[in-house]
Amino acid sequence: MERVDGIGGVFFRAKDPKALLDWYRTHLGIERAADFQGHVFPWGAGTAATHGTTTWAIFPADTAYFGEPGSSLMVNYRVVDLDRMLEQLRAAGVEVIDHVEESEYGRFGWAVDPEGNRLELWQPAPGK
Repeated sequence: MERVDGIGGVFFRAKDPKALLDWYRTHLGIERAADFQGHVFPWGAGTAATHGTTTWAIFPADTAYFGEPGSSLMVNYRVVDLDRMLEQLRAAGVEVIDHVEESEYGRFGWAVDPEGNRLELWQPAPGK
């Protein structure tokens, strides 16, 4: 059985992403990344299997990235084999978004839980 092996990111909607990010910087010390409204937290050390990053990001309230507008949060789960995980979810009757995105960071796919929350599945690129 394919399983999640970590959290790749936590993403949420905000009415004013910049102001909310400023609040988190002031009160929790989370500095803004140079290229997006969020922060990348490194963790672990050693080989790719024992280290990585978790991205924390704030999106505008009207983003379509999370699917349904009522969902305020999306979690990105790390997986070893994205295709196998998506196949496993489809076979179990889970709603799977019929699109896989590939980038320098790896491969991304999406599914929806029974409450209507979109979840992101991420197979990191080798060495990420």
